[in-house]
Amino acid sequence: MISVLALNACDNRQMTTSQDLHDRIVGQNIPKRFLANVERNGDIEVLNWKTSTGDWATKTLREVADDAARLTTSLKNLGLGKGDTVVMMIRNRQEFHALDLAVLFCGATPVSIYNSSAPDQIQYLVNDCDAKIAVLEDDGFLRRFESVRDKLPTIEHIAMIEENDVDNNIIQYADLIAAEPADLAAEAQTATLDDTATIIYTSGTTGPPKGVMLSHSNVAWTLESVGQSMRDQTDIADFAGKRHVSYLPMAHVMERLLGHYYMADFATRVFCCPETSQMPALVRESKPNVFIGVPRVWEKMYAGVMAALSADPEKEQQFNDGVAAAAPIVAKMTRGAATDDEIATWNFLDEAGFKAVRGLIGLDEVEIGISGAAPIPAEILKWFRAIGVPLSEGYGMSETTAVLSWAAAAKPGFVGTAATGVEIKLADDGEVLARGGNMFAGYLGLADKTAEAIDSDGWVHTGDIGVIDDEGYLKIVDRKKELIITAGGKNISPANLESALKMIPLVGQACAVGEQRPFVAALVVLDPDTAAAWATEHGLEGEPATMTALADNPEVVAEIEADLIEAMANFNRAEAVKKVKVLGAEWMPDSDLLTPTSKLKRRGVLESFADEIAALYAK
Repeated sequence: MISVLALNACDNRQMTTSQDLHDRIVGQNIPKRFLANVERNGDIEVLNWKTSTGDWATKTLREVADDAARLTTSLKNLGLGKGDTVVMMIRNRQEFHALDLAVLFCGATPVSIYNSSAPDQIQYLVNDCDAKIAVLEDDGFLRRFESVRDKLPTIEHIAMIEENDVDNNIIQYADLIAAEPADLAAEAQTATLDDTATIIYTSGTTGPPKGVMLSHSNVAWTLESVGQSMRDQTDIADFAGKRHVSYLPMAHVMERLLGHYYMADFATRVFCCPETSQMPALVRESKPNVFIGVPRVWEKMYAGVMAALSADPEKEQQFNDGVAAAAPIVAKMTRGAATDDEIATWNFLDEAGFKAVRGLIGLDEVEIGISGAAPIPAEILKWFRAIGVPLSEGYGMSETTAVLSWAAAAKPGFVGTAATGVEIKLADDGEVLARGGNMFAGYLGLADKTAEAIDSDGWVHTGDIGVIDDEGYLKIVDRKKELIITAGGKNISPANLESALKMIPLVGQACAVGEQRPFVAALVVLDPDTAAAWATEHGLEGEPATMTALADNPEVVAEIEADLIEAMANFNRAEAVKKVKVLGAEWMPDSDLLTPTSKLKRRGVLESFADEIAALYAK
C-alpha cells in the first residue's frame, strides 16, 4: 500500500502567507541555498547518467559543487559578470547542472533555449536576451548557431560540451572544467534576491516568444512554498535522495524547477534522460519516487497497459473489474474515510494485479505523481489512483515559477488548491488571477505586455478561465483566448471536449473545432498502441495495419463514431462534438502542431488540417 494515498491524515497545512515565505528567504539567493544544501547533503549522489557504454555514472552534490567552482573560474576569466547572460542549448545531461549554477555564482543569468530551435529562432532569442556566451552541446547545435553567427553581435564566446576538432575558436568544456576552483562562499555574495535567476521563453503560440524573467527571490520563495506543500500533504519529510527522471526540456519551467532547482536545494537524485524516447525504459530502470509528466505521457502509459491487456480478453475484464471496484475505495482512502474491510479489499486487488502493472511501467515506488502543463482526463487520473499510483494534477505557468495550485489528495477534474503562500481569485469574467512571491518580475524588454499581465495590486492575469468550488479546489475550464464561439453564439471549452474524446479507446489525441461554425466537430488521432492491438485482434497485418490505413478503415471509423455517443453523454446538445475526422499520423511534441510539452498549437492544427476541417462541414 502506497502510504501517500492516506493523504487526509497527513495534511497538516497551517496558514502560511506570502510574507512568511519572504521572511524565510531574506538575505539568500540560489547559490547560498545551494551551498547550505552541500553542507547538509554533500555526500548524496544527485546526478545519474548513462555513459557511452551503457553503464551508470554518478556524482555527489559535493562533486557538483566542485564542478561549479571550476566553471565559475573559467566563466569569470571569459569576462562573465553580474548582469550578463549565458544562453545554453543542452539536452538533459549532467553538465547542465554545474554550468547553470556556475553562471549564477558569477552573478549572471543562465537562459536555456529549446534544442529544436531553428537558426532564425536562435537569432531572435540570443539577441532578445543579449547573451554574451553560448554553451552548446554538439556540432549539430553549433552548425545552427554558425549559420546566423554574423547576426549575433552580443556573443563573445561559444563553448561546446562535446569535443570539437574543427573550429579553434570554440572553447572546450574539458578546458573550462580544468580550471582552479573558485571560492564559492565568496562568489555566492554576488547575486541579490532581485537579480534575474533565469529567463524562460514562452512557446510563442500566439506571437513571438516572450522572455519571462524569474528572480532569485521567485525561485527561492517557490522552493519554500512547494517544499512545505509537499511535506504537509505527504509523508515525505525530506526530499534528499528522492529519485526523479529528468526528461522534459530544461527550457521549460516545470523541468527547471523539479529537475534542477530541487536537486540544488533539496538534493533530489536526478536521472538524466537526454532523449524523450528513452524515458519509458529509464523510468522502469530508475523507479522514480517523484514523477511528473504532461498528460500525454500518462495517457500513453495508460494506453500501453490497456493494449497489453487486450491480448487476453478474460484477464482484461478481470483487471477492469478490479479497477472499477478499487476507484471508490481509493477515493475514500484519500479522504481517510475507508473502512478496514475496504482497505483490505484494495490490498487484495493490489496483490492480485495492480502491483505487477505498476512494476511493469516503473511506477511502483512513486510517492508523488503529478500531471501538469495541460488538462488530463479525469478518468485517466482516477485509473492511476485506483491501481495505486498517487497521481495528482497541478497548475502553473512560467510566469508563476511553474506553481499555482496542487493538492496531493487529488480531486479528479480539479488542479488542487492554492499552493502555500499563493492567493487565487476569479475575475468577473472567470479569469484566474494569482498573487504571491512566485509571480514573475516581468517580460524582458516588454513593459506594455508586463503591465497587461500584472495589475497594480500585484495580481497576475493567467489568461485561463476557471471555477473554484466550496472546498477551495480550482478547475481550469480553458484558455480565455481558446474558447470556441459557435455560429449560434455558444461559448464552448475545447479542452473539456478533448479530454472526453481521448477516453475513446482508439483515440490518442484530439482537437475540437467549431469557431463560427454551426456545430462542434473534432480531429482525432489514433493511439498507436491501441490501434496496433485493434489491428492484431482483427487479423490485419502489413499495409492494412498502418496508422494511415487504419484511420481510413470503415470499421475503425465506425467504432470511434459509436464510442463518440458515450463520450459526449455529459455535454449538452450545443456543446457536444457531432462529427470527427480520424487521422493516423501521431502529432509530435515540439512541432507545428504541439509545443515541447505537448500542448496543442491550435493555430498550427487549424492551418495544417484546413481541408479536413472544411470537409467536416461540407453539406
